[in-house]
Amino acid sequence: MDDGAALQPVNDSLEDDGPEGDGPEADVAFPPGLLSERDRQILAFERQWWKYAGAKEQAIRELFDMSATRYYQLLNILIDRPEALECDPMLVKRLRRMRTQRQRRRAASRLGIRP
Repeated sequence: MDDGAALQPVNDSLEDDGPEGDGPEADVAFPPGLLSERDRQILAFERQWWKYAGAKEQAIRELFDMSATRYYQLLNILIDRPEALECDPMLVKRLRRMRTQRQRRRAASRLGIRP
């Protein structure tokens, strides 16, 4: 079954006053709806990245052909999506919890509060 909707531009149904490709919709990392193959691969990698020899960043570069920075940007967007939560609730909740803990530690350290 061909799902042609996955191939359509993300901002097709949005009213556009400006030139094509401008605005926040132009740089959407994940189209709404279903998880892509890359999304599922990222979740699978996070589920078992420790099985890969060497540093996680090196495995990211080899498996996804992107920098660790870009990977983590995409991962943060992905774990906020309801489709990801539906796909693997335990993993997504754990990743969200870990992200919140890191954010709290960083904020506390900036304010000079000891955790």
